[in-house]
Amino acid sequence: MIDFFNHDIDFPLIVPVQVEVWVARVIRKYGKKEGTINYIFCSDKYLLEINKEYLNHDYFTDIITFNYNERDIISGDIFISLDTVKANAEEYKVTYDNELLRVIIHGILHLVGFNDKTEDQKKEMRHKEDDALNIFDS
Repeated sequence: MIDFFNHDIDFPLIVPVQVEVWVARVIRKYGKKEGTINYIFCSDKYLLEINKEYLNHDYFTDIITFNYNERDIISGDIFISLDTVKANAEEYKVTYDNELLRVIIHGILHLVGFNDKTEDQKKEMRHKEDDALNIFDS
């Protein structure tokens, strides 16, 4: 089950059912099963507080993923700052929708086992994001 929530910010202009089908498809692509996944769209301010409280990081980010997986069942809470998504879309010269979908699937890729700590991992993650974006609504 995939659910979408907003906290201290307006809900983004996405079609939840369309995104849910896409996310589940990507999860299955990696041989995993969908568990309970919560997307929480929020502001920079709120995500900064989460970053400080739970990760001891004092900086802004676009996404924080909390992993609650059990074996091959993918579950987690994915917090996304729509403020940072908007700023990143402008910086990378992509549409807001494209950047939002990229961040939405980025959290799922973390849950299925991909990391982005090293440069090689970042390249692989970007490639996986692009692959997932290519199957959105296909």
